[in-house]
Amino acid sequence: MITNLRKSLLVFERNCNKMTISVTSSAQNLYRQRVQDQLRANKESLDALSHEGSQVTFDVDSSTEPVPDANLKVFFFDIDNCLYKRSTRIHDLMQVSIHDYFKNELDLDDAEARRLHYKYYREYGLAIRGLVMHHDINALEYNEMVDDALPLQDILKPDLELRAMLKKLKSCSKVDKLWLFTNAYKNHGIRCVRLLGIADLFDGITYCDYAQKDTLICKPDPKAFERAKRQSGLGDYANSWFVDDSGNNIKTGLSLGMRKCIHLVEDEVDTDLGKTPKGCAIIRKIENLPEVVPELFES
Repeated sequence: MITNLRKSLLVFERNCNKMTISVTSSAQNLYRQRVQDQLRANKESLDALSHEGSQVTFDVDSSTEPVPDANLKVFFFDIDNCLYKRSTRIHDLMQVSIHDYFKNELDLDDAEARRLHYKYYREYGLAIRGLVMHHDINALEYNEMVDDALPLQDILKPDLELRAMLKKLKSCSKVDKLWLFTNAYKNHGIRCVRLLGIADLFDGITYCDYAQKDTLICKPDPKAFERAKRQSGLGDYANSWFVDDSGNNIKTGLSLGMRKCIHLVEDEVDTDLGKTPKGCAIIRKIENLPEVVPELFES
């Protein structure tokens, strides 16, 4: 009698495990299908772009780095929550996308997915760094399913005021290069500036290279700034300007001796990104740049 009961319990347990695996697999398949559908829609939208500034005119991945020029002047621009407003809530949408990835790909419940996501974000600056270090996640696949799958075309539109400001900065010839400097992978960064209609106004981009699994370097790590310095051809930090929405990133820029660092704080400081450090300028939106560096906009 007891033996038969034990056998029945074992069968029941095996069936329950199979059901759990089936439910988990089904949820994951639905998640992946939804992501793939959005990726196709995003590609179609990007391929159809034709407005002014929607096409990149610089070499995204040059095979050689320029010889450092001690006289070269470079203005470095962060992208997310900087070239577009934080109030677009793309950051919030990205957090939802990251949470969905943690939950579905790591098979976690909501609470654990949220806890682990925040832990990695706080400790490493990017959730993907923790995923690569502790879960052997393919960073490029993560990027595709998280950043690339965001419906940015539904949010970002050509920004004529921003374009006019950047064009004036270039035309005044007080800086030699406008350079994108982002913790995102290149796909996301390039997509943002194309949608905003400003892709043709930049001379290059330094991004967090998700393809380099063992050397995932991002701001505020000084090594990320060194990479931007090399790739842009900057010879001396004293000939550079930098705008970012992260206080931690601004702090590193100041410590390296950049000529002027500008902290963009739209409403209030995001303490997760660090407080505003002493010695930097503050603006509420990127179009206010001429107010804190007027010398660069004088003909």
